Amino acid sequence: MFNIFFLVMIFVELLASVSQVLLKKSAQKEYPSRIREYLNVLVIGGYGLLVLSMIIGIFCYKHLGYMGTVILEPVAYILVMFLSRLVFGEKITTSKIIGMCLIIGGIIVFNL
Repeated sequence: MFNIFFLVMIFVELLASVSQVLLKKSAQKEYPSRIREYLNVLVIGGYGLLVLSMIIGIFCYKHLGYMGTVILEPVAYILVMFLSRLVFGEKITTSKIIGMCLIIGGIIVFNL
């Protein structure tokens, strides 16, 4: 049976992945002072999205159970790989593709 909270958890993983990309984008910049390194739009936005994704994820634990949410957590690794390709132009190597296939295979095996 389809559960809407599976889609919500995928959205949560997307939020967490975007937050990681924002934090990496911020880390690549030079800032004039130490305080500006931590108090800028990218860092505050990244941590804000991370907190939001954790709050929504905790809410989903109630409806999916612990095991239902844990199997969706690795989806973030796949999303980060694609977002890194789009935002930073990072190459998707053979080892990354193999890792992605192993993650997807693990999710499928766990669901069966």
